[in-house]
Amino acid sequence: MKKLPRTGVIRDYDMHSVSVKIGYAFIYILCAVMVIFALFPLVWVVLAGFKDLKEFMSSTSILPNSFSLSLFLKTWDQLGIARNYLNSLISVAGSVVCALVFNGLLGYGLAILKPKGYGFVKKLVMLSLLMPTTISIVPLFMNIQRLGMGNSFLPLWLSYGANAMYVVLFVQFFESLPGSMIEASRIDGCTPLQTFFRIVMPLSRPICAVVTIFAINASWSDFLLPYLVLRGGSMQTVMVRLFVFSTEQTVNADAMMRSVVFSMIPPIILFVLFQKQLTENSVSSGIKG
Repeated sequence: MKKLPRTGVIRDYDMHSVSVKIGYAFIYILCAVMVIFALFPLVWVVLAGFKDLKEFMSSTSILPNSFSLSLFLKTWDQLGIARNYLNSLISVAGSVVCALVFNGLLGYGLAILKPKGYGFVKKLVMLSLLMPTTISIVPLFMNIQRLGMGNSFLPLWLSYGANAMYVVLFVQFFESLPGSMIEASRIDGCTPLQTFFRIVMPLSRPICAVVTIFAINASWSDFLLPYLVLRGGSMQTVMVRLFVFSTEQTVNADAMMRSVVFSMIPPIILFVLFQKQLTENSVSSGIKG
């Protein structure tokens, strides 16, 4: 089988140099060390879940004595997390829809429609990126209570429909779309909304996939707002349930480790399935023209 030529920064010809080989090996070693440091906490938590309390408190080895799933099944029953998985799924689904539709519409207006005053709105969006999210929690919670939206998933959905980072991603992508297609839709009689849903969004599947991944991960990992809004036990998300579970008197450290593993499974699966879209968007976002 014919060997493909090297297409990166370092070419095959450069590999004849001893200094390049040493640098190349150093980069590989550095990347391997970074991967080990990044994965070690994850691997440690998973392996610690296979230990009972006695082994967890006394053993210094990272490897458990056995890999039986009985302890995980016991903690699953004790945690009762099946209902919380469904609640998190409802929160994630609504958040993704709002993140795509509302942020996409604002990005569409700023990048394509460009109404009067769009530049000022664009600057406000950029300015909001400089503000920590935590400073808006108190007024946001007060408005939710005044509107009678407590114990509802709607505030969680809407909070992801007003995300400045998603707006910036949409604006950057929409500005790269061919203007001829937008103009053609106008000539054919499409309204701005029809152009958005029938032309712009189908052409924007890559950025929609990236925003979807970010929205899923953020919504799944969110704790503070669901904890404040979803006060009922039957509506708790996974992260809220883990916090409540950790405060119970009968919970040991080993059971808490196993419960953390349950919360990590969906984001890991999501990253494995869509890592290509994430890396491709990171590369393309730095390319202009």
